[in-house]
Amino acid sequence: MTTGIIGGGLTGLTLANLIEDCELLEKNGECGGLCRSLTEDGFTFDYSGSHIIFSKDREVLNFILARLGDNVVRCRRNTKILYKGRYVKYPFENGLSELPLRDRLACVSGYIIAGLHKNDHADNFKQWLYNNFGRGIADKYLIPYNEKIWHYSTAEMCTSWVDGRIPRPPLTDVLKSALGVPTEGYTHQLYFYYPERGGINALIHALERECNGKILRGFEVRSLYRDHNSWIVSSGHEEREYDTIIATQPVFSIVDALEREEVPSDVKAAAHRLKYNSLITVMLGLDTEHLNDLSWLYIPDRDCLAHRVAFPSNYSKEVAPPGKSSIIAEITYNIGDAIDRMQDEALIARTINDLHTKRIIDKEQVCFATLRRTKFAYVVYDLDYDRNMRLINNFLTKMNIHTLGRFAEFRYLNMDACVRNAMDFVRRQSNSLSW
Repeated sequence: MTTGIIGGGLTGLTLANLIEDCELLEKNGECGGLCRSLTEDGFTFDYSGSHIIFSKDREVLNFILARLGDNVVRCRRNTKILYKGRYVKYPFENGLSELPLRDRLACVSGYIIAGLHKNDHADNFKQWLYNNFGRGIADKYLIPYNEKIWHYSTAEMCTSWVDGRIPRPPLTDVLKSALGVPTEGYTHQLYFYYPERGGINALIHALERECNGKILRGFEVRSLYRDHNSWIVSSGHEEREYDTIIATQPVFSIVDALEREEVPSDVKAAAHRLKYNSLITVMLGLDTEHLNDLSWLYIPDRDCLAHRVAFPSNYSKEVAPPGKSSIIAEITYNIGDAIDRMQDEALIARTINDLHTKRIIDKEQVCFATLRRTKFAYVVYDLDYDRNMRLINNFLTKMNIHTLGRFAEFRYLNMDACVRNAMDFVRRQSNSLSW
């Protein structure tokens, strides 16, 4: 049975590693999707946002690390939140002792009150944050930061995605944190891995090497249709025939490609109602060997374009030239908005000035600067999300088209979840064939 895999990102390449009789179609000249790296002037940056490798899933972690071999380093997370000019430990509820006293009191009392009046029902994400963290932690950090990264009102977002992504800490940890007793949150990412050389693209290259000539690059899928018991995939210039289709590209492009099939109008409408964010990654090289000891820094302040700043040369010294360090600043935007309309040079200058004003860098030390724009970066879970996805998934299931990956499933999946979903899919298919 020949399987056609559409899209050569992390999910597609994992599938191609696990499925013997398959062909992977990638529209670009290079694979990688969101896991791409840029090497220039001795610097290596992940240009669709900073990536790290971590997972509670040991099988997935072993799969990734085995591909990297000895090209890997292990790091201990040292992450902060910039709050009122202070570096507060991440996650926020584990760094309460670093807040001003009145803010600390508001966070602790709000958390206790939310626990005493526990309400499991929430009509939207904002209400969910209030229910689970109280007004102090929610108003001071969680709501401002989430509305900045999602570029969307938390009151207009649903809650179906939050389970497991935003764990609620034990009350004892919050009290210890407020009193200055060290606690750790999100312990599954307390230690993480990163390629020593080559950035996250090193993982992509390793997966490509194991695909044994299964990849067809420069093939952009324009149409997808049934011909008796086969699927025909066309680029407009060339056609390929498969028994099974696994699509990892954005789900709305899958629906659009099915133009020869009878796609119900409500399914088309649902696909084009889906919301997503785009990402600008500003990459800076600094003429200093040691800028700080941070892994990454969250910035909820609206007077700074970037919502997160990562320090990849603290992951591996090999991603910057000797005597220099590097920074990745991430800025979310929507196509056509004010940030999107800014010229690249203006965005770089604004980012450098923002980080200088926040005392994160000295702008006089910037020796390299560039940026990249990523159209499809974050899935936005608006209030219509569940209804739209139900319509789309029911239709694709009926068509027997399998969707895997962040934008194909249209779910906010981390790298490890993409690998896990690919593994589970292949396992299910193997079991069904054996049966």
